[in-house]
Amino acid sequence: MMRKGINGLLIGLCFAAGPLKAQRAFSGVYPHLAMYNKEGECGTGAVVPWAGNLWVITYGPHLPKGSSDKLYEISPALKQTVRDESIGGTPANRMIHKESNQLFIGPYAIDGKGGVRVIPYTAMAGRHTGNARHLQDPAGKIYYGTMEEGFYEVDVKTLQPVMISEDGNTRKNSDLLPGAHGKGLYSGQGVMIYSNNGEQGPKALTDFDIESGSLSEWDGKNWKVVRRNQFVEVTGPGGINGNPHPATDPIWATGWDYKSVLLGVRDAGKWHFYRLPKASHSYDGAHGWNTEWPRIRDIGTAQKPDYLMTMHGMFWRFPGSFSAVNTAGIRPRSAYLKVIGDYTRWNEQLVFGCDDSAQKEFLNKRKAKGSIEGPGESNSNLWFTSFNLPDQLGPVTAEGAIWVEEDIKANEPSDPFLFAGWKHRSAWVQNNGKVPVTFTFETDNGNGHWVKINLQTITLAPGAATPVFFPANMPGEWIRVKTNNATNATLQFCYAADDARSTKPAAIFNGLSKITGTAASEGLLYALGDDRRTLGLSTAHGYYELDEKMALVKKEDAVMDQFIKSKFAIPEQPVMIDEASVLVVDDKGRRWRLPLGNDAFTGTSLRVCREVATERDLFNCHGTFYELPAENADGYAKIRPVSSHSFRIKDYASYRGLLILTGIDGQVKGNDHLIYSGDGKAAVWAGVIDDLWKMGKPIGHGGPWKNTDVKSGVPSDPYLIGFYDDRSLKLSHAAKQPVTFTIEADPVGTGKWMKYKEITVAPGETFTHHFPAGIQARWIRFSSNSDCKATALLEYK
Repeated sequence: MMRKGINGLLIGLCFAAGPLKAQRAFSGVYPHLAMYNKEGECGTGAVVPWAGNLWVITYGPHLPKGSSDKLYEISPALKQTVRDESIGGTPANRMIHKESNQLFIGPYAIDGKGGVRVIPYTAMAGRHTGNARHLQDPAGKIYYGTMEEGFYEVDVKTLQPVMISEDGNTRKNSDLLPGAHGKGLYSGQGVMIYSNNGEQGPKALTDFDIESGSLSEWDGKNWKVVRRNQFVEVTGPGGINGNPHPATDPIWATGWDYKSVLLGVRDAGKWHFYRLPKASHSYDGAHGWNTEWPRIRDIGTAQKPDYLMTMHGMFWRFPGSFSAVNTAGIRPRSAYLKVIGDYTRWNEQLVFGCDDSAQKEFLNKRKAKGSIEGPGESNSNLWFTSFNLPDQLGPVTAEGAIWVEEDIKANEPSDPFLFAGWKHRSAWVQNNGKVPVTFTFETDNGNGHWVKINLQTITLAPGAATPVFFPANMPGEWIRVKTNNATNATLQFCYAADDARSTKPAAIFNGLSKITGTAASEGLLYALGDDRRTLGLSTAHGYYELDEKMALVKKEDAVMDQFIKSKFAIPEQPVMIDEASVLVVDDKGRRWRLPLGNDAFTGTSLRVCREVATERDLFNCHGTFYELPAENADGYAKIRPVSSHSFRIKDYASYRGLLILTGIDGQVKGNDHLIYSGDGKAAVWAGVIDDLWKMGKPIGHGGPWKNTDVKSGVPSDPYLIGFYDDRSLKLSHAAKQPVTFTIEADPVGTGKWMKYKEITVAPGETFTHHFPAGIQARWIRFSSNSDCKATALLEYK
């Protein structure tokens, strides 16, 4: 039996067969289903319903010959069985082979009765990343692809593999294809298609915008590189079953570059490419490590297909009819924070397999975290939700570029960019060339017929930039641009939705201590290793552990208590607070300013930064939670506010797929998310990271200047303006003569500054401005035409 709790998520009871046994869940995560390994990461590679149960595989980071990861079988009563046949590895492949009635998942073949056979890594080495139907013998064979470009055909009866191409972990000759981090595999239209989203070399570990990855295809004899960009999912209308009409059905591929999301469709033997905006940049990184198997999966029924796409932090509605001649219907649904490896429909729920807690934390280090360590043992979990959840999380505000300081040929149309699905749409256009240029916008309703937008033709002088606004009722599925002269240009689209969230937190957060008060219970958190699989909590009242059943029990363990106090101490001054705003100086020396919250946050020792989803951080600064990409994905430059609050949250950590918070205000009844110790002296809050969207819409106040001595022509620090929806400005100075201020916006987030307004303010006056909803950018800055003492303050409501 299930019961729905707060926000419609499943938080209640599940009774196993036999004697009734309650299984407790928090926001759809069942702690007892957590999956652990002994590796640096424990991601969920695949979740597939089969033979009456749900089958799940986990993976470690680089283990082509096997690992401590397992094959799990989960019953409808949520009983988890670890299969004895498990050999681990780094698998994320899955395909249902209808002719032999087998599920191929990882190195395992599972028959219709749940019998498991294994293909050993000694026979088929590599990090298995995808399966595809065979080009010549689809009834008798299946393809396997590995992350290092190893390819095999496997007999579905004998499971005997035959090598097509040697895996790169053992290959002695040069790489077969460009790229270093294989992802997807699919076949149809006479070819097998392989995607790769990474690059080798030291620059790939630090620079997010270098050439990386590839999309390639093989005709049974020769390989062809289709496009040199980062690609991940490759699939079609048939999904994990393979396309029902392989000769004619379209094949879809998703990917990205540093500018925007890419979508490819292969139709009638030809590829067509489109661009979509990014909700999150946490998936960027030229090495490809930050992006864990985005998918397009049918979560509907046989009678009513329903394709859900995950890509760069956004749930998308994807039309099953998408083809080169019918491109209408892609729509953003909501933004999310979880790292999702796979998902499926099972027992009338939507089940996500996640990548929650990596012990190694890889390249994700930064000063604001101090010397904090990762969890003691890698682990992840499943997330059970309603089918409506992909519409109920974060706002769909997103942005992306077609060109970023690129040389453009005259009269050559750009890639099409998604246009439909947002209320507020705008673009920033900059002519970096040496001659005037006219930019012409065209739209397409999804049928391939492009129409010029008469009202949206603009001419820019050399070096000039301007925002362009598109009316909410302007039709069009896609938009593209062309120029009348060759030039160098930047074109960034910014889309926003009205944020309907309240500034009042949801009831699930009742019991968290207010920043204006004192916490009855607070402490530091650490998920223990050495197979203990509990969460340690160090408090002023003693040391406690949270176990699998979510019981918070006091323990006598002075060694662990001291370990947590020393290794997980709150860093001293991870950010700086002044009269104007929060100042962050990142690991590259770049300066960024963020809004202030309640004054009581100033001087309070609270956790500011911690990884709670693999390879990205939560940044909890002065009353706002932010999603913070790793430094190799451009870090603070691409920070995204999630929610604002007034809580004294001492610490937060990931545990068994959950987000755990400390800082509880006494005994509060009626909130299933609160867990108290038996002695009543310790407590934690438990939910999921995506509950944070319900903590309150992002708000704040501050700016780059407050009675600041300003030098003529010297720009202020960048101040965050992106993802807030009610924004006003007050600009003044103390000079005795008029001062002209230039307001610039950085829509891209990488220092591509464009002039928004030039304002002259008389002595003793204050310029006030309310930003239109259509004006979206990530950062804003100010400069003056003379030395003066100036104030530039913004308020976000």
